[in-house]
Amino acid sequence: MQKQIIYSAFLLVFLFACSKPLPTLDGIDLKAWKEDKNGCLNNRSQSIEQLRQQKEKLKSLDEMEIVKLLGRPDRNELYKRNQKFFYYLLEPGVECGIDKEPRRLSIRFNAVELAKEITIE
Repeated sequence: MQKQIIYSAFLLVFLFACSKPLPTLDGIDLKAWKEDKNGCLNNRSQSIEQLRQQKEKLKSLDEMEIVKLLGRPDRNELYKRNQKFFYYLLEPGVECGIDKEPRRLSIRFNAVELAKEITIE
């Protein structure tokens, strides 16, 4: 019984030690980003160039890590072969009462839920 407790404690410590920290996105105010739902406040549009320069930092993060870093996506799409897309709107658009299609950050996840492709459309 005591061996099981020690083994369980060791396993938990090992699992927490193996987790990688979230990347930092330099020059992007992530608090303002998360508060700018659908890009309506125009805070995200100020971060487009910084996103372009650092989008590789988002690759290989899983869905939950992306949500922790950037907040819940404005839109998501389930695609064939268990692929998923997260979309973060970067500018005000239809959702904000403006008649235009906004630019967006698109994150494609593969079947094992890791970010595989990051684009700004």
